[in-house]
Amino acid sequence: MSLADSDRELVVSELGREPTRAEAALFENLWSEHCAYRSSRPLLSAFDSEGEQVVVGPGDDAAVVALPGEEGEDATYITMGIESHNHPSYVDPFDGAATGVGGIVRDTLSMGAYPIALADSLYFGEFDDDHSKYLFEGVVEGISHYGNCIGVPTVAGSVDFHPDYEGNPLVNVACVGLTNEDRLVTAEAQEPGNKLVLVGNATGRDGLGGASFASEDLAEDAETEDRPAVQVGDPYAEKLLIEANEALVDEGLIESARDLGAAGLGGASSEMVAKADLGARIELERVHQREPNMNALEILLAESQERMCYEVEPENVDRVREIAERFDLGCSVIGEVTDGNYVCTFEGSEAQRASDDSTGEQSEPGERETVVDVDAYFLGEGAPMNDLESEDPVEPETDLPDADLAAAFDAVVSSPNTASKRWVYRQYDHEVGVRTSVGPGDDAAIVAVREAEQGLALSSGAAPNWTSTAPYEGARAVALENATNVAAKGATPLAAVDCLNGGNPEKPDVYGGFTGIVDGLAEMCETLSTPVVGGNVSLYNDSVAGPIPPTPTLALVGSKEGYDAPPLSAAPEGELVLVGDLGLETGDARLGGSEYLAQFGGSDRFPELPDDPAALIETLAAVADDESTLAVHDVSHGGLAVSLAEMVTDDAGLAVSLPGDDPAGELFHEQPGRALIQTASVEAVREAFDGVAPVVELGAATDDGTLSVALGDRTIETDAAEIRERRATIEHGLE
Repeated sequence: MSLADSDRELVVSELGREPTRAEAALFENLWSEHCAYRSSRPLLSAFDSEGEQVVVGPGDDAAVVALPGEEGEDATYITMGIESHNHPSYVDPFDGAATGVGGIVRDTLSMGAYPIALADSLYFGEFDDDHSKYLFEGVVEGISHYGNCIGVPTVAGSVDFHPDYEGNPLVNVACVGLTNEDRLVTAEAQEPGNKLVLVGNATGRDGLGGASFASEDLAEDAETEDRPAVQVGDPYAEKLLIEANEALVDEGLIESARDLGAAGLGGASSEMVAKADLGARIELERVHQREPNMNALEILLAESQERMCYEVEPENVDRVREIAERFDLGCSVIGEVTDGNYVCTFEGSEAQRASDDSTGEQSEPGERETVVDVDAYFLGEGAPMNDLESEDPVEPETDLPDADLAAAFDAVVSSPNTASKRWVYRQYDHEVGVRTSVGPGDDAAIVAVREAEQGLALSSGAAPNWTSTAPYEGARAVALENATNVAAKGATPLAAVDCLNGGNPEKPDVYGGFTGIVDGLAEMCETLSTPVVGGNVSLYNDSVAGPIPPTPTLALVGSKEGYDAPPLSAAPEGELVLVGDLGLETGDARLGGSEYLAQFGGSDRFPELPDDPAALIETLAAVADDESTLAVHDVSHGGLAVSLAEMVTDDAGLAVSLPGDDPAGELFHEQPGRALIQTASVEAVREAFDGVAPVVELGAATDDGTLSVALGDRTIETDAAEIRERRATIEHGLE
């Protein structure tokens, strides 16, 4: 680890001296892109994060949002957070992904909330590549192992394959928790004289320099050279920490809290006091450790997992220690909040000091040494922002392939991107906690919040084909698609968090694409009156294989009365309509960003989006909950072809007729904001969407499990068994 020359000059000017070794390492990590958002913060003001439902917005470990109709002391709040663990998951897919889950769950705990649902959005290189499969299997196993062990259901998410993730996969994990006004805790320190208490696993040497590692391009030898920067998780300790945290919050023993993640103890403790413009005095040797002769820098910056830093009033420290001991967790009183600088001292053995040499001068054993003495606010907020050049993306030309229609249908439906993800979510326990009303595999999950008698719908994902084709328009489409997923279950969007992933921002074309996804996501979320209440930025996702596509993962929640929702699968009877545009009259059947072009080559502009997306989403949610509605399914990835195929079951088929003037466009264009609705009253659907969106009658359901799509003088026919076989691409590819 080394502090950049320009940053060192700024630190020296502020301190009036050279930084100690520990200070330099602390500044390097907390001023890294991963922690300080030096390239992205200037762009993030584009997001609207306010609303009457927002209790705590961006800047804390997680956001807090009130459910509709909930007021007063007994109001039910949800927490929302999202994190990336991209670089660690390339180096060590199992532990990298597992500790990503652990980190976002602890962010939830630090708000005084109990975690009730997880969503993971995963991005890998081409599925046929052996290394991509190795990373894919390891990441899914890591998420499954950790989530299942801690008893938090993984209910939603996405999986995408794209050649530009080969050298740098993405692992984005979101968590939703429950709390209320009385239990709410924040990460802002409250009062000088309060004690800082470390609860959880013992500190080791794993994860050293993790924040700095996450802020650099992946090198060719990263899988071996950077392994020490990857944390190792212990989900059983995390489960104990979840229950201990619940007991501490129940008894009102916590004044503020922060999970130990990036930059370890140094990051968590300095950020707590910096938010309140306070300081701290910490005695590092008091930290409970699992390895011998750890020096001051290692104790300060290790990112060992399953640890929380609590601010506790002095008279409550003994009770906190008792609860920690009851759950077999370590507990150390490491210092206190002050109204001065952020100060860390260390009294170690001769062996520890020989490995540290923080000041450049050896001190005597038994002598207390000050290894950090800085202003906490300067440490947390003093990093200068980067002024980077940006190039606008080039708009693609129209150059369409001439593919056989039946072959194209098979290829698109069986693509790993559109195929069934059952192999993934069947490894996750999505029913633990007995709240899951609609599980993974549907447009959105629904979790029962019985405390408010409401269902919470959750959708999470991005679309790398869309945003690599048109970053701004593609990001707008990502937001609309997630909102459509939620509305298809009868829920109205409430709030969202985002994970903005990009390559090396120092490359103007990469930064231009990243700027596009920020602006596009922000614009559509504002249009939908959906505040973006928190998030994460992950840049330098670049490797010898090149930069990743700009990837704006959005985790969006919606609320509804009750927990029931219309199914995705068709019923044996009822009419089928498309809400939205076939693209024939408006010319919006553009194929840019489609799986069709990914399979057969060519290029095209990205489709236009609906004129009034907010009205469309509101109307779709209402129609989905109407008693005449039999099934609802959004139309997006893979276009109409994939959505129709996904609705067919052994007991219910679909007989559909399309005009056939532009069969490829009709079947495969991926304009979001469209939905298939099976209904007992076409007239009721038409009336609801009058002036909002077109309603196109496509056909009717059958009871023979067959899909028949007539396109002019051509017909594509298949049945549920054949569709299942085609869509089992991932299972077959991993056998």
